[in-house]
Amino acid sequence: MVAGTMEHRDDSGNRGLLTAGSVQWMTAGRGIIHSEMPRQVDGLMWGFQLWVNLPAKDKMTPPRYQDIPPDAIPERTTAAGARVRVVAGEAEGVTGPVKGIATSPLYLDVTVPAGGRFDQPVAAGMTAACYVFEGTASIGGEGARAVPAGSLAVLGDGDSVTVSGPARFLLLAARPLREPIARYGPFVMTTRDEVAQAFRDYQSGTLTRYNPQ
Repeated sequence: MVAGTMEHRDDSGNRGLLTAGSVQWMTAGRGIIHSEMPRQVDGLMWGFQLWVNLPAKDKMTPPRYQDIPPDAIPERTTAAGARVRVVAGEAEGVTGPVKGIATSPLYLDVTVPAGGRFDQPVAAGMTAACYVFEGTASIGGEGARAVPAGSLAVLGDGDSVTVSGPARFLLLAARPLREPIARYGPFVMTTRDEVAQAFRDYQSGTLTRYNPQ
């Protein structure tokens, strides 16, 4: 959440209040029925929802919910003036609170002031991108490209990211699964038959019946 307040509830009994700067990480696994409802009186509500796919072998893992308050997310200011909040993965000598995810994600919330700079290596073999949501980021060293707010810059394999501001952006990376993806509505599986079964299980009140091979 960047601004505003959101309440989470689910059928596993989890309940959380997300405020500005907090993070929710939910692993749907074999199925979880949940709601996210605004809980503010007025003002801006702004946030991001990212989906990270599970490997086929983990699709039916038990659901998990993590509610992470703002002060549990490590924040560092680099020598070049960038402010980095580490949600998942490692940066600036700290590790984010989201752990145990199969694709080993890197999830950074980075603010680079005017005249500042941010450098971050991305491991070879990872799929990576920058989503700019404030200002304009100059991404790359020599021959850098200007990426305005509302734009996604897809990075090359094993790139070292260099960003000049002023800008605020998400730096995202994860290990690709290289598996088929079948999705419809809220369900993400590996085949259309699995998605159809997930719908039947939801309609019948069970989400644990099907075990993909």
